[in-house]
Amino acid sequence: VQLQASGGGLVQAGGSLRLSCAASGSSFSSGVMGWFRQAPGKEREFVARIRWNGDTLYADSVKGRFTVSRDNVKNTMYLQMNSLKPDDTAVYSCAAVATSYRNYYYRTATEYNYWGQGTQVTVSS
Repeated sequence: VQLQASGGGLVQAGGSLRLSCAASGSSFSSGVMGWFRQAPGKEREFVARIRWNGDTLYADSVKGRFTVSRDNVKNTMYLQMNSLKPDDTAVYSCAAVATSYRNYYYRTATEYNYWGQGTQVTVSS
């Protein structure tokens, strides 16, 4: 199973970027896919996740600015990031799990068992 994240880059504050996470080797059409990020000197933090049925959850810091979506046919997840701030600068990684239990929130790293490499997002002031 491979998760390939892409779409990172350098953008000015207030700008937008769209990240993609393509999965291969397994289908997550019944599971959950999520985004996490890690800034230099900080711990990895949850950004957003989406269940197979489209149910989403966001970190408070990105709510209203970021939108997570997925295409189950293409086995791909997206993160549309608008109104970017310098504090959004981090390495963004995607994660997936093949199951989706109703009583799990899927906002901690331990709830995912597949991870992709990160893509750097840098927001200049």
